[in-house]
Amino acid sequence: MPANDHLANPKERDAHYGSPLSVAQYLVDLHDSAAVFNFCGSLLFQLSLSPKLREHLAAIAKNGGHQPQIFDASMDRLAKIPGYTKNADADNVLVFHGREVRQVPTAVGGQGCVLHLCLANAADPQGWTEQEIGDYNGWAHDSKRPWRRGQQLEQEGFEGFRSKFGDAAYALHHRFYLHFDRSQQMWLAAEDGCEGEPVQLPSQ
Repeated sequence: MPANDHLANPKERDAHYGSPLSVAQYLVDLHDSAAVFNFCGSLLFQLSLSPKLREHLAAIAKNGGHQPQIFDASMDRLAKIPGYTKNADADNVLVFHGREVRQVPTAVGGQGCVLHLCLANAADPQGWTEQEIGDYNGWAHDSKRPWRRGQQLEQEGFEGFRSKFGDAAYALHHRFYLHFDRSQQMWLAAEDGCEGEPVQLPSQ
């Protein structure tokens, strides 16, 4: 059995992270292992947490606090969770701010795709910019939403976007949440319905 099988196998995950599940530590370990999610049906996306979000989750895992919630299988769309509203709000527990980033040459999985989650409601240099918050409409189809290239994101306040993801990279901001499926696999899902599960790559 691979050493990190607990990242993709629900049974091994539950044995490793305990009951109740330490979701914060699980997310940190997925990031630290450069774990890949099979997203949108066929695209491999590497999970990447901003340093501020990783620090926040690691502190919860170590010291306690509000663990991120994984909703049950009946909550298979963000719009189904209690208290859902069409807005840009996130709380780092039920809902996260993030971006899908394309054309990243260093992305694990070989398809140039990264899921970048950041810390909401705090001074995260990689967090959503004021402009991203202002024009967010993540419930709409991608074709009606504003994709941003690195230069624009840096002008808006994400310093070092191109050095992190590459000169050709571009991004679309989403709200994300976590839910289980009927086999207890965890899915990371965007508000528009695109979602992915962690997978074990043959090379890992």
